[in-house]
Amino acid sequence: MPVHLHREIENLKKEILTVGAIAEQSVREATRAIEHRDEKLARSVIEKDINLDQMEVEVEESCLKILALHQPVATDLRFIVAVLKINSDLERVGDLAVNIAERALFLANHPEVNVEFDFTTMAVRTQEMLKKSLDALVNLDTRLARKACACDDEIDAMNRQMYLMVQEAMNAHPDQIEPLIHLLSASRHLERIADHATNIAEDVIYMIEGEIVRHKTEEYQARVCRRI
Repeated sequence: MPVHLHREIENLKKEILTVGAIAEQSVREATRAIEHRDEKLARSVIEKDINLDQMEVEVEESCLKILALHQPVATDLRFIVAVLKINSDLERVGDLAVNIAERALFLANHPEVNVEFDFTTMAVRTQEMLKKSLDALVNLDTRLARKACACDDEIDAMNRQMYLMVQEAMNAHPDQIEPLIHLLSASRHLERIADHATNIAEDVIYMIEGEIVRHKTEEYQARVCRRI
Protein backbone atom coordinates (compact mmCIF):
# COMPACT_ATOMS: atom_id res chain seq x y z
CA MET A 1 0.00 0.00 0.00
CA PRO A 2 1.41 3.43 -0.94
CA VAL A 3 2.44 5.49 2.09
CA HIS A 4 -0.05 8.30 1.40
CA LEU A 5 -2.96 5.87 0.99
CA HIS A 6 -2.00 4.05 4.18
CA ARG A 7 -1.97 7.35 6.08
CA GLU A 8 -5.35 8.39 4.68
CA ILE A 9 -6.92 5.05 5.60
CA GLU A 10 -5.54 5.19 9.15
CA ASN A 11 -7.01 8.68 9.56
CA LEU A 12 -10.32 7.45 8.16
CA LYS A 13 -10.37 4.63 10.73
CA LYS A 14 -9.94 7.18 13.53
CA GLU A 15 -12.72 9.34 12.11
CA ILE A 16 -15.29 6.54 11.82
CA LEU A 17 -14.45 5.25 15.31
CA THR A 18 -15.02 8.76 16.69
CA VAL A 19 -18.41 8.91 14.97
CA GLY A 20 -19.23 5.50 16.46
CA ALA A 21 -18.28 6.62 19.97
CA ILE A 22 -20.46 9.73 19.70
CA ALA A 23 -23.43 7.75 18.39
CA GLU A 24 -23.04 5.20 21.17
CA GLN A 25 -22.95 7.96 23.80
CA SER A 26 -26.09 9.57 22.33
CA VAL A 27 -28.03 6.31 22.63
CA ARG A 28 -26.79 5.76 26.17
CA GLU A 29 -27.76 9.26 27.31
CA ALA A 30 -31.13 9.25 25.51
CA THR A 31 -32.21 5.98 27.13
CA ARG A 32 -30.99 7.22 30.51
CA ALA A 33 -33.10 10.36 30.02
CA ILE A 34 -36.19 8.16 29.60
CA GLU A 35 -35.36 5.93 32.54
CA HIS A 36 -34.67 8.83 34.92
CA ARG A 37 -37.17 11.29 33.42
CA ASP A 38 -34.25 13.67 32.95
CA GLU A 39 -35.34 16.64 30.85
CA LYS A 40 -31.93 18.34 30.96
CA LEU A 41 -30.13 15.24 29.66
CA ALA A 42 -32.70 14.79 26.91
CA ARG A 43 -32.16 18.36 25.71
CA SER A 44 -28.40 17.81 25.74
CA VAL A 45 -28.73 14.79 23.41
CA ILE A 46 -30.84 16.82 20.99
CA GLU A 47 -28.47 19.80 20.99
CA LYS A 48 -25.35 17.69 20.44
CA ASP A 49 -26.73 15.89 17.39
CA ILE A 50 -25.43 18.64 15.12
CA ASN A 51 -21.87 17.53 15.98
CA LEU A 52 -22.60 13.99 14.78
CA ASP A 53 -24.20 15.31 11.61
CA GLN A 54 -21.11 17.40 10.85
CA MET A 55 -18.76 14.48 11.47
CA GLU A 56 -20.83 12.27 9.18
CA VAL A 57 -20.30 14.77 6.37
CA GLU A 58 -16.56 14.96 7.08
CA VAL A 59 -16.17 11.17 6.98
CA GLU A 60 -18.05 10.97 3.69
CA GLU A 61 -15.82 13.69 2.23
CA SER A 62 -12.72 11.80 3.39
CA CYS A 63 -13.94 8.62 1.69
CA LEU A 64 -14.65 10.42 -1.58
CA LYS A 65 -11.26 12.12 -1.44
CA ILE A 66 -9.46 8.78 -1.06
CA LEU A 67 -11.46 7.24 -3.90
CA ALA A 68 -10.69 10.17 -6.19
CA LEU A 69 -6.99 10.56 -5.40
CA HIS A 70 -5.83 6.98 -4.83
CA GLN A 71 -8.30 4.73 -6.69
CA PRO A 72 -7.93 1.93 -4.12
CA VAL A 73 -8.63 -1.70 -5.01
CA ALA A 74 -9.37 -5.01 -3.26
CA THR A 75 -9.28 -4.80 0.56
CA ASP A 76 -8.76 -1.04 0.67
CA LEU A 77 -11.71 -0.45 -1.63
CA ARG A 78 -13.95 -2.74 0.45
CA PHE A 79 -12.91 -0.86 3.58
CA ILE A 80 -13.87 2.52 2.14
CA VAL A 81 -17.20 1.23 0.78
CA ALA A 82 -17.96 -0.30 4.19
CA VAL A 83 -17.03 2.93 6.00
CA LEU A 84 -19.38 4.92 3.75
CA LYS A 85 -22.25 2.62 4.68
CA ILE A 86 -21.37 2.39 8.38
CA ASN A 87 -21.06 6.18 8.51
CA SER A 88 -24.63 6.53 7.23
CA ASP A 89 -25.93 3.96 9.73
CA LEU A 90 -24.24 5.76 12.63
CA GLU A 91 -25.78 9.07 11.59
CA ARG A 92 -29.20 7.39 11.62
CA VAL A 93 -28.45 5.92 15.05
CA GLY A 94 -27.81 9.47 16.24
CA ASP A 95 -31.12 10.63 14.76
CA LEU A 96 -32.94 7.79 16.51
CA ALA A 97 -31.26 8.73 19.80
CA VAL A 98 -32.64 12.25 19.29
CA ASN A 99 -36.11 10.76 18.72
CA ILE A 100 -35.81 8.86 22.00
CA ALA A 101 -34.67 12.04 23.75
CA GLU A 102 -37.73 13.86 22.39
CA ARG A 103 -39.94 11.12 23.85
CA ALA A 104 -38.06 11.57 27.14
CA LEU A 105 -38.83 15.30 27.11
CA PHE A 106 -42.54 14.58 26.85
CA LEU A 107 -42.54 11.79 29.45
CA ALA A 108 -40.54 13.89 31.94
CA ASN A 109 -43.41 16.36 32.08
CA HIS A 110 -46.20 13.82 32.53
CA PRO A 111 -47.09 11.32 35.27
CA GLU A 112 -45.41 7.91 35.02
CA VAL A 113 -47.36 5.42 32.92
CA ASN A 114 -48.67 2.11 34.22
CA VAL A 115 -46.95 -0.50 32.06
CA GLU A 116 -44.89 -3.43 33.32
CA PHE A 117 -42.54 -3.58 30.33
CA ASP A 118 -38.85 -3.47 31.31
CA PHE A 119 -37.65 -0.63 29.07
CA THR A 120 -34.28 -0.59 30.83
CA THR A 121 -33.48 -4.17 29.82
CA MET A 122 -34.37 -3.46 26.19
CA ALA A 123 -32.18 -0.34 26.26
CA VAL A 124 -29.25 -2.26 27.73
CA ARG A 125 -29.57 -5.08 25.18
CA THR A 126 -29.69 -2.58 22.32
CA GLN A 127 -26.63 -0.73 23.61
CA GLU A 128 -24.77 -4.03 24.04
CA MET A 129 -25.61 -4.95 20.45
CA LEU A 130 -24.39 -1.61 19.13
CA LYS A 131 -21.20 -1.97 21.19
CA LYS A 132 -20.57 -5.45 19.75
CA SER A 133 -20.90 -4.08 16.23
CA LEU A 134 -18.51 -1.20 16.92
CA ASP A 135 -16.05 -3.47 18.76
CA ALA A 136 -16.14 -5.78 15.73
CA LEU A 137 -15.22 -2.77 13.61
CA VAL A 138 -12.40 -1.72 15.94
CA ASN A 139 -10.93 -5.23 16.20
CA LEU A 140 -11.84 -6.40 12.67
CA ASP A 141 -13.55 -9.36 14.34
CA THR A 142 -16.07 -11.23 12.16
CA ARG A 143 -16.95 -13.61 15.00
CA LEU A 144 -18.09 -10.70 17.14
CA ALA A 145 -19.90 -9.16 14.16
CA ARG A 146 -21.90 -12.36 13.70
CA LYS A 147 -22.73 -12.37 17.42
CA ALA A 148 -24.08 -8.84 17.05
CA CYS A 149 -26.28 -9.91 14.13
CA ALA A 150 -27.66 -12.79 16.19
CA CYS A 151 -28.81 -10.36 18.93
CA ASP A 152 -31.32 -8.64 16.65
CA ASP A 153 -34.00 -11.29 17.13
CA GLU A 154 -34.10 -10.66 20.90
CA ILE A 155 -34.62 -6.91 20.37
CA ASP A 156 -37.38 -7.57 17.83
CA ALA A 157 -39.14 -9.87 20.30
CA MET A 158 -38.91 -7.23 23.04
CA ASN A 159 -40.43 -4.62 20.75
CA ARG A 160 -43.35 -6.93 19.95
CA GLN A 161 -43.82 -7.57 23.67
CA MET A 162 -43.82 -3.83 24.31
CA TYR A 163 -46.53 -3.33 21.70
CA LEU A 164 -48.79 -5.91 23.35
CA MET A 165 -48.22 -4.48 26.84
CA VAL A 166 -48.92 -0.92 25.71
CA GLN A 167 -52.09 -2.10 23.98
CA GLU A 168 -53.28 -3.69 27.23
CA ALA A 169 -52.31 -0.59 29.24
CA MET A 170 -54.28 1.66 26.87
CA ASN A 171 -57.40 -0.43 27.42
CA ALA A 172 -56.91 -0.35 31.18
CA HIS A 173 -55.86 3.33 31.42
CA PRO A 174 -57.41 5.34 28.56
CA ASP A 175 -56.32 8.55 30.30
CA GLN A 176 -52.67 7.60 29.66
CA ILE A 177 -52.88 6.92 25.94
CA GLU A 178 -50.60 9.77 24.86
CA PRO A 179 -47.65 8.98 27.19
CA LEU A 180 -48.06 5.27 26.39
CA ILE A 181 -47.73 6.06 22.69
CA HIS A 182 -44.52 7.98 23.41
CA LEU A 183 -43.13 5.02 25.36
CA LEU A 184 -44.05 2.66 22.52
CA SER A 185 -42.35 5.02 20.09
CA ALA A 186 -39.16 4.93 22.16
CA SER A 187 -39.25 1.12 22.02
CA ARG A 188 -39.63 1.24 18.26
CA HIS A 189 -36.64 3.59 17.98
CA LEU A 190 -34.53 1.14 20.00
CA GLU A 191 -35.57 -1.63 17.62
CA ARG A 192 -34.47 0.50 14.66
CA ILE A 193 -31.11 1.20 16.36
CA ALA A 194 -30.65 -2.56 16.63
CA ASP A 195 -31.35 -2.84 12.89
CA HIS A 196 -28.62 -0.30 12.15
CA ALA A 197 -26.25 -2.17 14.49
CA THR A 198 -26.96 -5.27 12.41
CA ASN A 199 -26.14 -3.35 9.24
CA ILE A 200 -22.83 -2.24 10.75
CA ALA A 201 -21.94 -5.79 11.76
CA GLU A 202 -22.79 -7.07 8.28
CA ASP A 203 -20.59 -4.39 6.72
CA VAL A 204 -17.71 -5.41 8.99
CA ILE A 205 -18.04 -8.98 7.67
CA TYR A 206 -18.05 -7.65 4.11
CA MET A 207 -15.03 -5.46 4.84
CA ILE A 208 -12.97 -8.38 6.15
CA GLU A 209 -14.20 -11.38 4.16
CA GLY A 210 -15.68 -9.77 1.05
CA GLU A 211 -18.91 -11.69 1.72
CA ILE A 212 -22.32 -10.04 1.53
CA VAL A 213 -24.36 -11.67 4.31
CA ARG A 214 -27.28 -9.24 4.33
CA HIS A 215 -29.81 -11.40 2.48
CA LYS A 216 -28.72 -14.55 4.27
CA THR A 217 -29.40 -12.81 7.57
CA GLU A 218 -32.82 -11.61 6.42
CA GLU A 219 -33.79 -15.13 5.35
CA TYR A 220 -32.71 -16.47 8.73
CA GLN A 221 -34.68 -13.81 10.59
CA ALA A 222 -37.77 -14.54 8.49
CA ARG A 223 -37.60 -18.20 9.50
CA VAL A 224 -37.26 -17.21 13.17
CA CYS A 225 -40.24 -14.83 12.92
CA ARG A 226 -42.41 -17.57 11.43
CA ARG A 227 -41.63 -19.81 14.40
CA ILE A 228 -42.51 -17.12 17.01
